[in-house]
This record gives sequence, C-alpha cells and structure tokens, in this order.
Amino acid sequence: MKNAEQKAKELALLMEDGKGKDVALLDISQLNSWTDYFIIVTISSSAHWQGLYKQAKDYAKGNDLEIRLTNRKMSDGDDWNLIDLGTIVIHLMSENARDFYDLEKLWHAGNLIDFHSV
Repeated sequence: MKNAEQKAKELALLMEDGKGKDVALLDISQLNSWTDYFIIVTISSSAHWQGLYKQAKDYAKGNDLEIRLTNRKMSDGDDWNLIDLGTIVIHLMSENARDFYDLEKLWHAGNLIDFHSV
C-alpha cells in the first residue's frame, strides 16, 4: 500500500505530465495538523484547470483518496483553486496568483521534495 508521500509524488508527476508548470511538492506535515503535503501548480486557463482536476479525481478514485473540497467551476476571474485530498492539497494557480501569494515563500519552513524520485 502506498503511503501519503508516495501518493503526493505521483500526483505531482501527474500534474507535471498534464502540462502544469513549475510544479512544487512541499512536505508541511511538521508545520500544521490539517494536511501533510502541498502540491503547487501553475496553470494557463480554466480548461487547463478542468483537465488537471479530472486527472487528480481519477487518481484519487484508484488510490483511496477522497476529494473533500474543491471549487469545481473556475470562472475567468478565478486565479486560484484547490483540490483537498486530506493529507494532500493541490493548489492550481494562475501565474499572477502564484507570484502574488508565493506559497513556497509563505511555507518556507516546509521541505521541498524531489518528486521525480518516486
């Protein structure tokens, strides 16, 4: 059975394979009690978000993960949407939102994980 880190790495790779840009995987398990991993992804459009959401949903179904919270409709004004999988939260952000919120800097105490070594 896969552990949460393995699933997070596989999801990060999936986001990258889906043409997500600058995918980052952060282990923040020591910093809070509500999740263990952030996957941060830059997306290019609403259609791109929908495609990545579908990939994450399909992965979750086959790997004992439940999508707890998501904004399923991304309007043209939405720059940041997330997929809450419990121990893993995927942040799908426009380039502008990612630059503005700078989650990697905000959560700098977390460990950046090389997800290419699954």
